[in-house]
Amino acid sequence: MHDALDLNDEVAAALADGRPVVALESTLIAHGLPHPRNLQTAWQVASLVRAGGAVPATVGIIGGRIKVGLNRDEIERLAAGAAKVSRADMAPVLARRGLGATTVAATMVCAALAGIRVLVTGGIGGVHRGGEASLDVSADLGELARRQVAVVCAGAKSILDLGRTLEVLETEGVPVIGYRTDTFPSFHVRDSGLELAARVDTPGEAASVMEAQWRLGLGGLVFAAPVPEEAALDAAEVERLVAHAEAEAAMHGVAGRALTPYLLERLAELSGGRTVAANISLIENNASIGAAIAAAYAAGN
Repeated sequence: MHDALDLNDEVAAALADGRPVVALESTLIAHGLPHPRNLQTAWQVASLVRAGGAVPATVGIIGGRIKVGLNRDEIERLAAGAAKVSRADMAPVLARRGLGATTVAATMVCAALAGIRVLVTGGIGGVHRGGEASLDVSADLGELARRQVAVVCAGAKSILDLGRTLEVLETEGVPVIGYRTDTFPSFHVRDSGLELAARVDTPGEAASVMEAQWRLGLGGLVFAAPVPEEAALDAAEVERLVAHAEAEAAMHGVAGRALTPYLLERLAELSGGRTVAANISLIENNASIGAAIAAAYAAGN
């Protein structure tokens, strides 16, 4: 075990026994949802992972240590205000003994170091619209190529250039596999219209793909599950909202790491909270799927 990690007793015991563990990123808690729904969602996601037969392991940085399996008090500390920590931020935050909520990229680093094979999130990052000029590309994509972790998500966030995101993942050799879908989900929207080359319909099929991927010594992979139908938004409406929010961001000079939180917050306001409801629904759905996949993978390895 890497000496920068602190695993809680339950996570450590599960890993030692070969039982399923699901890593959970913490930017959703600190930056992705408004209070108190962020904490309510954190407890519900952990409960759904347990119901699926796996141990939840929320990841964060506290006091110069990477915590894998945050307790309730630690999660509440992150919710009260923590830096957003991606791969490039990890060493500085650790060195200054800061408080950090980990993105998908940083959580993948931590999960791989701990030996956790499945990570659940809402939507991965990707290539921002206009990214061909700005080069604003999420570190999530590069980390997926490096780490042997399966990320269960509802595709990539609706604010992104989904076509270019899939192109980068293909270039990096990251399989993007639809979970009971043939097309790439778009976070709040069930179907982006972009076809996927592979599909699985059961946790066992997903586990078999993971085993084959890592037997070859390859990196991570994405299982993309659509937002539940009852919470999904209309694609045309989301496009209008994103265009509106992007215009406001440009007007106010919002860019870089501040852009995604800004856009998601404005989408929530412009949609009357419906994007927040969709976000919660999809992360809960992903938690159940991720736990089932982790259990199937553990049973075969």
